Amino acid sequence: MTNRPGLDFSFSGLKTFVRNTIANHTADNGLEEQTAADIAKAFEEAVFGPMAIKCRRAMEHTGLETLIIAGGVSANVQLREVLESTMAKINGRLYYAQFKFCTDNGAMIAYTGCQRLLAGESVDLGIHVQPRWSLETLSAI
Repeated sequence: MTNRPGLDFSFSGLKTFVRNTIANHTADNGLEEQTAADIAKAFEEAVFGPMAIKCRRAMEHTGLETLIIAGGVSANVQLREVLESTMAKINGRLYYAQFKFCTDNGAMIAYTGCQRLLAGESVDLGIHVQPRWSLETLSAI
């Protein structure tokens, strides 16, 4: 994933693999606590490295020096440490909320919508199914 150009990433295949692995272990004879912890740790290691690389690329591409992480994932201590290390290497800053505010992406989505509205953007409120939506089709604000 990190050898492809661009800033997009998806871990859906990896998440499916983890879910199936856990389901198979559980169906066989249960899942030992240590095995569950090992799977979770391996997932974090597989995800956070590429995520940090993509974030660093985004900072370099935009020339920005500040990264904000939000939503439930921002409560992950390991992710915070990986991104803090990444940002320190490029003299950047990382911001995230207190743990009690890291529960829902709703505020982030609402804020983004507000910024787009203030920028004069609007959308057709009809329902249009679009299973794949490239971020490149959105204009920067």
